[in-house]
Amino acid sequence: MFSKNIKCLYLKSIKRIKGFLLGEKYREFLIFLFFFFIASAFWLLQTLNYDYETEFSIPLKLKDVPANVMLTADLPSELTVRVKDKGTVLLNYMLAKTFFPIMLNFSDYKGANNHVRINASEFEKQILSQLNVSTRLLTVKPAVLEYIYSTGKSKFVPVRLLGKIGLDRQYYISDTVFSPDSVLVYAPNTILDTITAAYTQQLLLDHISDTLKRQVSLNRVRGAKFVPNSVGLTLPVDIYTEKTVDVPIYGINFPADKVLRTFPSKVQITFQVGLRHFHNMTANDFVLNVSYEELFHLGSEKYTVKLKTIPHGASRVRISPAQVDFLIEQLSPSNEH
Repeated sequence: MFSKNIKCLYLKSIKRIKGFLLGEKYREFLIFLFFFFIASAFWLLQTLNYDYETEFSIPLKLKDVPANVMLTADLPSELTVRVKDKGTVLLNYMLAKTFFPIMLNFSDYKGANNHVRINASEFEKQILSQLNVSTRLLTVKPAVLEYIYSTGKSKFVPVRLLGKIGLDRQYYISDTVFSPDSVLVYAPNTILDTITAAYTQQLLLDHISDTLKRQVSLNRVRGAKFVPNSVGLTLPVDIYTEKTVDVPIYGINFPADKVLRTFPSKVQITFQVGLRHFHNMTANDFVLNVSYEELFHLGSEKYTVKLKTIPHGASRVRISPAQVDFLIEQLSPSNEH
């Protein structure tokens, strides 16, 4: 019953729509729209036939800058040009025209004390070549381009990471890899002597749980120029796991007729290590040496076990037992040989 009602409603709706589309009122509406669009098109064409003024931006680039040159006052990245022409031409600029950059060659311009000033008239031809012959160029802003540069000596400096990296629990950064790991810095001697490293722009990341790869820019130093000015950064991320190894205790610097006995002779060292280094780190990476002089002045029969060094990659090291009993045994003459 419900589906039958839906079908009847659908057929009635179709019938009403057909009636409207084939009716007299719809034909009148279509005729009205046709003449409205024709009138609008004539009005638009008539309007666009008048002269108008507008502004456009054109990119600006300084090319062939020597590597040892530092621009201490940069050029603007674009020029603003004001032009006048018929609306149809200006509309074409806005909708379809792509302006090529105005290219300035560094070697073509010289200035007193490395201060270069370039009048707009010197590159006006490059602008006009991209405009319609009927277009009038009214103004160019800025009317005068200027930049200051200095030259300096160079040296290689290592790249250093600046920032804060937050990782998810149990994860850690196993290394910091830059590509390249050092860059060339150009600067006057007074500035060059103060630069010992090239630092990245501050990097703030949180909840990292996978290896990160990113291109990072280097922090700018006034009066200096880094080549390249950005480097590739890779932060290999690993997960911690726990491992336990048995490490013997050895006595060192003992007299020839004495030997160290500890109870037990080995201790368990438990530590955290990255999963990728789990199988590479063994008991041989841990050294438990105790000197005769240290035990001689101890005044106790228990020795608190201490690691002299912790291998790279191991953390949160625990020793069990923390103390061992020891005995300095006197060897009999027969045992010395």
